[in-house]
Amino acid sequence: MVVRSSQSNNGHGMGSLSMNPPGPAATRKSIFMHERKGPSARDLEGLLSSALLAGDKELRGVVREVDQISEALKSDATDPQALRVAVHPAVWGAVRHVIVERELRYLALTDDLTCLYNRRGFFAAATQQLKLAHRNAQGMLLFFCDVDNLKKINDSYGHREGDLALVRVADALETAFRDSDVLARLGGDEFAVLALKASREHEGVILHRLEKSLKKANANESRYELSLSVGLARFDPHRAASLGDLMEQADRDMYEQKRNRPKPSSGSR
Repeated sequence: MVVRSSQSNNGHGMGSLSMNPPGPAATRKSIFMHERKGPSARDLEGLLSSALLAGDKELRGVVREVDQISEALKSDATDPQALRVAVHPAVWGAVRHVIVERELRYLALTDDLTCLYNRRGFFAAATQQLKLAHRNAQGMLLFFCDVDNLKKINDSYGHREGDLALVRVADALETAFRDSDVLARLGGDEFAVLALKASREHEGVILHRLEKSLKKANANESRYELSLSVGLARFDPHRAASLGDLMEQADRDMYEQKRNRPKPSSGSR
């Protein structure tokens, strides 16, 4: 099924635990931040704090403890022993360690261009979801997506434009799928999505949403048209299948869709 749509981040140049979801779509726009005025430092600090606390229960707990210590220090009845503990460098060192650990974990699991999961993050999160789905007898759908003609975009308009095309694809995927679904850029022009609690009857609805999302992404671009070749695999909780099996099925389906695609007319952009 086709939905119209150096070392460069897009992989067509010289080369190519607790699970916290990657950052919001707005984060990936940071690669183009110099082209427009960004938020103030205070706004950024507030957004970062909110995102960290919302996504990390352990960090929320640490911050809550620090707040309690801070309130205690304001009291006239502060115990000298408690004060010595509160100001001890080890306390603040522990806070810093938690924050740095979270940042390293985020970087290890996230694609730096699109802010979706990378391959490692996807396999970790998707494997976890497969176990839950099998236990709860819930179906899922795995979509394997390949961006059509990315090399041509790179060659014609430069790798920066190719990177922007990948960002637009990531935006389209996030619009088409739910927040609970697992989205990833596996590398180069390949994306994968594990749609949770989804089965055969949801396929048409999801693909229609993706088609509409890509059409919107193409609305302001006249030089080329983004399109995706999409393969699909179904997870049946009553039949054992590994993530690798599902990926192989979806990959085969995607290439079958490519082979059966109608040839573009000479007038198409």
